[in-house]
Amino acid sequence: MPTRVVVMLVANVLGACPNLLADNRCGIYQDRPLVCRIYPAEINPFIALKPGNKACPPEAWAKYQPVLQRGGAVVDDLIWQDIELSRAADALDAELKRRLCLALNVEHTALVHEAVLVYSPSAETLLSALAFANATGSVQEPAAQWCFVSDQAESVSNITKRGGIAFHLRDAAGTSFQHLGFKREAIFGLGTG
Repeated sequence: MPTRVVVMLVANVLGACPNLLADNRCGIYQDRPLVCRIYPAEINPFIALKPGNKACPPEAWAKYQPVLQRGGAVVDDLIWQDIELSRAADALDAELKRRLCLALNVEHTALVHEAVLVYSPSAETLLSALAFANATGSVQEPAAQWCFVSDQAESVSNITKRGGIAFHLRDAAGTSFQHLGFKREAIFGLGTG
């Protein structure tokens, strides 16, 4: 069954950013990562910018600050270019992420509108798998056989009817991921198709 699996590498830093200086200025501002250059704009075009969902201090939203979005569209050309660069990077990194998933034995995924699966390997395991994925280059490995995990019996049935592999979350005992379910409306808003 043709699928498109999106793999994201994310980190959870407890406390303040390690690059903040004592006076709360960014210590790497000129060389800050793309995600920091884009923030607080949203990369996903279907997610509206909501200041209440951001960690920015109140003065960041003062009337004299530049407008980031108007009518749901990004108005700053530089931020728009960075967002496009970030989206392009996802496509460019797909092969490396495929090899990384193979190295980590990551083979389960969720449906985009139902949940995300979170794998949390140790730092050592992740670094080793990243080194392996980088070292193997474009060596042709077999494609991953993705197995879909859902807490919706109808989704499991629909996937298996179309030739895919799926199982219900209740049957996921002993798996190495965490299933974070969510409602479509929480991400895309009410009334979207």
